[in-house]
Amino acid sequence: MPTSLSKEHRRLLEKTTSDARVLAESACQAALENLAVHEKTFRSHMSDEQKKLRNSLRARGRALGDKRDERSGIQDIRHLTELAAYEHWHRLLFTRFLTENHLLITDEANGSVPVTLEECEELTPQLGARDGLDLACRFASHTLPGVFRRDDPVLELPIALNDQVELHKLLSALPSEAFRADDALGWTYQFWQAQRKDEVNKSGKKIGADELSPVTQLFTEDYMVEFLLHNTLGAWWAGKIGPIKADTEEEARAQAALLPARDGVPAIPWTYLRFVQDDKTKTWLPAAGTFDGWPKFARLIRLLDPCMGSGHFLVFALPLLVRLRMEEEKLNAQEAVASVLKDNIHGLELDERCTQIAAFNVALTAWKLGGYQALPSLHLACSGVAPSATEAEWVALAGDSDRLQRGMARLHSLFKDAPVLGSLINPRAQGGNLIEAEFHEMAPLLTAALASSETQKTKFENDAVELVVIAQGLAKAAELLAGQFTLVITNVPYLGRGKQDDVLQDYCERIHPRAKADLATCFVERCLDFCTNRAGSTALVTPQNWLFLTTYTKLRQILLQNRSWSAVVRLGPKGFQTPMWDFNVQLGIITAAPPTDGHTMAGIDVSAAKEPEEKAAMLRGDKPAEIVLVKQEEQLKNPDAILSFTVSNIKTYLRQYAGCYQGLTTADDGK
Repeated sequence: MPTSLSKEHRRLLEKTTSDARVLAESACQAALENLAVHEKTFRSHMSDEQKKLRNSLRARGRALGDKRDERSGIQDIRHLTELAAYEHWHRLLFTRFLTENHLLITDEANGSVPVTLEECEELTPQLGARDGLDLACRFASHTLPGVFRRDDPVLELPIALNDQVELHKLLSALPSEAFRADDALGWTYQFWQAQRKDEVNKSGKKIGADELSPVTQLFTEDYMVEFLLHNTLGAWWAGKIGPIKADTEEEARAQAALLPARDGVPAIPWTYLRFVQDDKTKTWLPAAGTFDGWPKFARLIRLLDPCMGSGHFLVFALPLLVRLRMEEEKLNAQEAVASVLKDNIHGLELDERCTQIAAFNVALTAWKLGGYQALPSLHLACSGVAPSATEAEWVALAGDSDRLQRGMARLHSLFKDAPVLGSLINPRAQGGNLIEAEFHEMAPLLTAALASSETQKTKFENDAVELVVIAQGLAKAAELLAGQFTLVITNVPYLGRGKQDDVLQDYCERIHPRAKADLATCFVERCLDFCTNRAGSTALVTPQNWLFLTTYTKLRQILLQNRSWSAVVRLGPKGFQTPMWDFNVQLGIITAAPPTDGHTMAGIDVSAAKEPEEKAAMLRGDKPAEIVLVKQEEQLKNPDAILSFTVSNIKTYLRQYAGCYQGLTTADDGK
């Protein structure tokens, strides 16, 4: 079972993270100003190394969106300050995660062996480090090349010694237990963004590129993640076993969980997998169905979280897929971990910093499962970065390759509004014939062209380096955005139309006209677009409002007519531990294939429960929560095609029309 932070440790992590952001941003801003990064030119006393670092930092800032006044030469450093603060604190934080989980490994020159923080202290004098933590950070950067850019100039920023000491004190105040809980990294990013989120919400301004990530960031509760995974992957696995003969649902679940712990990988109890009994045969089948259109083997399942945040769904899916592949292919734990990362797990995220946390989270989970090993390249990418150059400058990076030039022009067009659109970007729907395979081919072509290019010898050397990094990242993001997947699983971002900036509003109206009233429902449609061969499935946490508001009547009708609904769980309010997110949510599982005659869907209502723990218990079946099966086609006969499983639900929804649910629900003020 996943381990979670205690309330005491969560509160301590929240306070520490908040304090760390304030301190780190102040320290990094002072350090940037000392290097004259914001000024027109360097200062006369600066050394050549300082001048070089200053120029690299200015280029990094421009790539992030900091503007330089062409006439005065003055450059904004707001984005750069925020990133530098994040990087310096999280390098410390990630290092502590590694040390507490016995996964800190020395570099190759020092034997590539496990090392403790105390041993790093002893090695400090001979390896020329400032202290043990500084040396540990150096080792961590080598351990995690896919997380920290080794050439990132922000990590070379020399912040004041007293500020470093204070940051170290904050880190040391956190207990070891806080670094061993499975949900700790997820809470870290939400706490990091908390102050910024409050500032944006109080300002009342429209939500654009700079505000979208902090405002829509919401850590998904463990029980939501497990329920959706168990009733998709778990239901598929149970379907392979076939109808189960048992006296109770609990016994049926036990028979489906036939995979004991092996080679250090835990058993799979499928705690939240729900069954229904066939009245005629008295056998048990998964309530959500058996996903017969999916591949027959786990190695062929492609899972995507398009709004992965800190990687919560991915790190919970990883041990499940590892254990399934160990069973099917007779792999050991290390082999299975590497295979799942190579074949099964994919993720996209709007925020580059959050993408970094997800990469670290997945790597950390992989090492906990199979022991330390060099991991394959992770299929994770940031979908929220825009080209920081004109199209002509961008295409010039391709050198003389016509094919690569066309690909670069396509990337520039696709991602020009990426900081606002993120994973809504759909290369398959925007014209042109550049598909997933061609994006995949771009990466080696780009690397080869850049290696022989004269670009980096020009006066724009630093900008070119940043453009190269962005281009390589966008090629990977485009590959995933154009991809097709077996299971698309996420907690979608919530943002009502009235709070969206013009770019986001216009895009949603043009591409998702039936779902445009909320970003969340636009993502319902986008996630179905990701599904492969009309047989892939979505498993989503969304606001509940789109199941009954008249605004979405046409959307519901189309989805009920053309997609197969597996399950709808009405969570209601109080589903999250975070008080500010007190609104009605639901868990929904929909397959992209059209429904067959007589297709049934399962419904569970736990909205009466007032605490997340009670809702989780009802979803597990520990407390009474009836599973209702209804024919999907009957839902079209409800008033306005309202999604409901009982007459009382319909009456409740109709009352809400006339009451507190005028227009958009509280989700308009939420994520």
